[in-house]
Amino acid sequence: MLLVTGGAGFIGTNFIHSWLRTRDEPILNLDSLTYAGNLENLAALSGDRRYIFAHGDIGDANLVGELLQSYKPRAVLNFAAESHVDRSIAGPESFIQTNVVGTFRLLDCVRAYWGGMDGGRRESFRFLHVSTDEVYGSLGSDDPAFTEANAYCPNSPYAASKASSDHLVRAYRHTYGLPVVTTNCSNNYGPYQFPEKLIPLLVHNALTGKALPIYGDGQNVRDWLYVEDHCTAIQRVLEEGTIGDTYNIGGGNEKTNLEVAQTLCAILDEIRPHAQGKSYREQIVFVADRPGHDRRYAIDASKIAAELGWRPAESFESGIRKTVLWYVENSAWVSGVTSGAYRQWIRQQYGVAL
Repeated sequence: MLLVTGGAGFIGTNFIHSWLRTRDEPILNLDSLTYAGNLENLAALSGDRRYIFAHGDIGDANLVGELLQSYKPRAVLNFAAESHVDRSIAGPESFIQTNVVGTFRLLDCVRAYWGGMDGGRRESFRFLHVSTDEVYGSLGSDDPAFTEANAYCPNSPYAASKASSDHLVRAYRHTYGLPVVTTNCSNNYGPYQFPEKLIPLLVHNALTGKALPIYGDGQNVRDWLYVEDHCTAIQRVLEEGTIGDTYNIGGGNEKTNLEVAQTLCAILDEIRPHAQGKSYREQIVFVADRPGHDRRYAIDASKIAAELGWRPAESFESGIRKTVLWYVENSAWVSGVTSGAYRQWIRQQYGVAL
C-alpha cells in the first residue's frame, strides 16, 4: 500500500487516478480537505477496494502514527501543501503551518515508523516529497534553466515554505538515514485544478463572459507541465529514483502568461465560439502585478531523462487542448467549486467582478 497525503487536491487526485488505472496496489489518501481539496474528484473510486480515504492533517502526529501502524504502507508520497502564491502573500501563516510544521511532523512520524520495520521492509521503504521549481527563485531571460544544482533562492512566502520543507526532508536523510527522494516540478495544468490558478481561471471566466485577468504586462514565463506527465514522472522516481537525490520535472514548454491566455482563447474560439462571432481574446485585461512576481521559471529535466528514462508525453499544444476540453465538458465540477468565497477572493485579488 501507498500512503498519499493531499490526495484530494489537484496533483494528488491525478496521481491516484493515474496509479489505479494501471496497478492493483491500494492507496490510502490522507487529506484535510481545505478549500482546494475536493472528494468529488475521487467519486469514481467509491467502492473500489484499492482506495481508502482518511480525513485529517499531516500535522496531526497521533493520527498519522495510527494510520502508519494500521495500514503499514511501503511508501509515503507527500503531495499535501498550501500552494497558491497569491494566498501566501495575503496570509502566509497557513503556508508555514502546513508546508513547514506539517512536513516536519509527517517526517517525524515516518521516521519512527520506518525505524521499527524489519530489515527487508525497511530497506525498500521510500518517502517521496513533491516540491516546486519556485524554490530556486527567478531566472533572467537568457539564464539557463534550473538544474538540481541550483542554489535555493525563494522569493514568496509560498516558495520559502516549500524550500523549508525540502531542507527538512534532506536533513532527515542525512541525520537519520530516512530513505527520501524529492521532486521539484514546474507549473502543472490539467483536470481537477482549482480555478484560482491561471488556466482554469481563464477558461471559467471566458465561458461565463467575464474578464480574463493577466498580471502586469503578461510577459512572466513559466514552464508548463501536463499533470499526467508529472504523475508518470513521480511513479518513475518512486520505482527507480536514487535515495537522497532530487529530480527536476518539467514539461519543456516555456510560455508567457499572455501566450497561454491567447492559446486558450484560440481553442475556445474553435470549440465553443461566441454567438456574436467575436474572439475570447477581447476579454483579456491586464491588472496590477503581483508583489514580487518572479519573471521566469524554467526546468532542466535532463537528469530524470538520463537516469530514469522519463520524458513528457504531451506537448503544450496537446496538453492545453485536453485541459480546455475537460473544463468545457465538466462545467458542473467547476460550478461546484466556485463558491461565494471563491468569487470574493477573485474580486480581492484581481480587482475584477465575477
